[in-house]
Amino acid sequence: MIRRSTAARGLALAAVLSLGLAACSSTEDGGEEGTSAEPLKIGTILPVTGSLAFLGPPEIAGVGLAVQEINEAGGVLGSDVEVIQGDSGDSTDMSVSTNTATDLIGQGVSAVIGAASSSVSLNVVDQFAEAGVIEISPANTATDLSGYGEFYARTAPPDTVQGSALGSLILDDGHTNVAVIVQNEAYGTGLRDNVQKAVEAGGGTVVYGATGAGQEFAPGETNFSAIVTAALATSPDAIAVIAFEETKAIVSELVAQGWTFDGTTYFCDGNTAAYTEDFEPGTLKGVVGTIPGAQADDEFKELTSAWYEEENGEPLTDWSYAAESYDAVILAALAAVKGGATDGATIAANLRAVSGAEGGTEVTTFAEGVEALEAGEDIQYVGKSGIGPINEDNDPSSAFIGVYEYQDDNSILWTRAIEGSIE
Repeated sequence: MIRRSTAARGLALAAVLSLGLAACSSTEDGGEEGTSAEPLKIGTILPVTGSLAFLGPPEIAGVGLAVQEINEAGGVLGSDVEVIQGDSGDSTDMSVSTNTATDLIGQGVSAVIGAASSSVSLNVVDQFAEAGVIEISPANTATDLSGYGEFYARTAPPDTVQGSALGSLILDDGHTNVAVIVQNEAYGTGLRDNVQKAVEAGGGTVVYGATGAGQEFAPGETNFSAIVTAALATSPDAIAVIAFEETKAIVSELVAQGWTFDGTTYFCDGNTAAYTEDFEPGTLKGVVGTIPGAQADDEFKELTSAWYEEENGEPLTDWSYAAESYDAVILAALAAVKGGATDGATIAANLRAVSGAEGGTEVTTFAEGVEALEAGEDIQYVGKSGIGPINEDNDPSSAFIGVYEYQDDNSILWTRAIEGSIE
């Protein structure tokens, strides 16, 4: 079942609640130790409001579908999984995530899926860890979170991978003088640093927004006239925009100052989304964006969209981080089964093992994983997101970066994926 955190009640998008799943029976406790356990209670701290709210629906749908499939397969250690939904907000108002974390801990969750924003996770990760709750983010990419602690893991790769891919795309398109319009927080500066490393390694130069130049903008900024003027004054042949909702204002100012977007402009996962209702047709044609994660297959898209439509009355239009959210839930549930208990410490201790860090039988569903674990086998869960086993830093050991190109109507089209490993 799914129910809301009290911190999220009253929010329109948080009506993603009450799965109303029928309980499934199980005659045995799973796990290596065969112990009884309390029902697994998972919280979410995902963007219902704020500048990343466009990522909320696919992430919430990924969680919802995973819980539905787990409970249809008999639940975890004989009991249905319960989900309590909470809002993460964004980095402009950290009180939203702080209050949600407090509420989720108070309601006794063992694992939390989220946040989407790396800065938000940095705000709450210690709070969860002190309560013995493991946080598994489907979307955090800041390098500051690699190896943060035993109670933090993620199913999205750190920005060393996306930054390298994005910098390489810029260079491959023949650009050598790059301006970076970047927000001043952990996600923005971390991704910028890695883009810059890749650009400079290939013989290019970051002419605006470089590390140490002090040209970042504050999250939530609305007036980009002076920033765009300064960036264009450096005569860049390419611009990388590393931002969230502020991207709309940045694009509008670039249009006003005569920038040509086609083949010269690059977005990242924080802003690679459809802008069909925001700009004139053709405005973003040819812009390239990157989003960590493999391209979701059609069946997964249909299932997550159907789940979301049933709960919210409308289908999904974007699947960013849906697969990573789904995999985060499945990994947490399998870790509880392997450890024979549903507390956060048990999940944290077994998460890497069920991801395949120790090898084992490949499984692609929760039900397959339970069957193998009950047979005494080690397992490697191969999920929807295409990541490799979780490494010692609790990062995916390998991952795909999707490359997208904007069309005439300012929508995005997946063109290919680049696979990278995390060293």
